[in-house]
Amino acid sequence: MSRVMAVGVFDLLHAGHLHYLEQARALGDHLVVVIAHDETVRERKHEPVTNQDLRKRMVEGLKPVDEVFIGNPPGFPIFDILPKVNPEIIALGYDQEHAEERIKLKLDECGWGHVTVTRVAGLTEDLDGTRKIIARILELAASSKDEDDA
Repeated sequence: MSRVMAVGVFDLLHAGHLHYLEQARALGDHLVVVIAHDETVRERKHEPVTNQDLRKRMVEGLKPVDEVFIGNPPGFPIFDILPKVNPEIIALGYDQEHAEERIKLKLDECGWGHVTVTRVAGLTEDLDGTRKIIARILELAASSKDEDDA
């Protein structure tokens, strides 16, 4: 059985997330998803809209997903999760800022050089990312306010 690992924040779950996980699952037989720890999200991106436990629960409910773990908080080595997941493939989302070559080098350094790192294709819809969805909501709210003021 080939195990695939997908990683992400998965805040405000949307079609882009589902597409990413469907594509990741298609790479193997068992999909393990690692949800970013709340502190990691705060440090690297933004204040999470939903907490890590709720994000984990939401992702666990998705059909392509077999297992879900919450990642380590900042300060812990990022690759410490690998023995727990034991992946053969790490699937990266099209919009994730991870550098594939840097990940491959780190995997080699940690003794996980046999793991394949691959990037999956993105969804062709306009609203395939959390930031795009939030921007669209704000745009619609501003437009509605302008109409109300007129």
